[in-house]
Amino acid sequence: MSTAELVLWVGMPYLSIVMLVGGLIWRYRSDQFGWTSRSSQWNEPAILRWASPLFHFGMLFVFLGHVIGLAIPESWTSAVGIPEGVYHYISMIPGTLAAVATLIGMAGLIYRRVVVKSVRLATTTMDIVMYTLLGIAVALGSWATIHQQIIGGGYDYRQTISPWFRTIPLFQPNPALMATVPLDYKLHIVAAMILFCVWPFTRLVHVLSAPVAYPTRPAIVYRSRDENLAAGPRRRGW
Repeated sequence: MSTAELVLWVGMPYLSIVMLVGGLIWRYRSDQFGWTSRSSQWNEPAILRWASPLFHFGMLFVFLGHVIGLAIPESWTSAVGIPEGVYHYISMIPGTLAAVATLIGMAGLIYRRVVVKSVRLATTTMDIVMYTLLGIAVALGSWATIHQQIIGGGYDYRQTISPWFRTIPLFQPNPALMATVPLDYKLHIVAAMILFCVWPFTRLVHVLSAPVAYPTRPAIVYRSRDENLAAGPRRRGW
């Protein structure tokens, strides 16, 4: 393996993990009030109404597809009676639909951010970096799927990329598995790792937030301006 390949398939995965985890801890400890998606719904709701669901649901299914394809060994699906040919079509058709939904939704969100002046003025430098890196990663992943799985007749990434991916958390990286991987898949993986490095410093942190505490939060107390309806006697002075 060359030095460049060792950097890409051994060093960079661990660098992206350290940047992602360490950055998220730093961001949470130092900028909890900035841990938000910085919603701009009040600026322009019409395009957001259809673009945001398409993008978010598309990304959700893309993420689930990646988890199934990378984390579950091929031997497991074969053991339950799913041959590789069947798995190929099961993953390709929903994956393509999810990619199309993601691309259309992202295109709408970017168009809205460029065309609507109030949204454009609220766009930060890190927003531009985030949209650029996310767009590159999604576009490369979509092209790899179209080029390799549809036009090229299919590439069994579960023989190379998936085993390599599973060696990373075991601290037994095997970069040799990536030697024969097509270039478009390699570019997609590199783009994803770069995105993970900047993830904690963008609005993407809201992906890791969930309204877990909502059911146990105390009710909001509203007080009337009418003194006769006040909850208690009015105090005098300051």
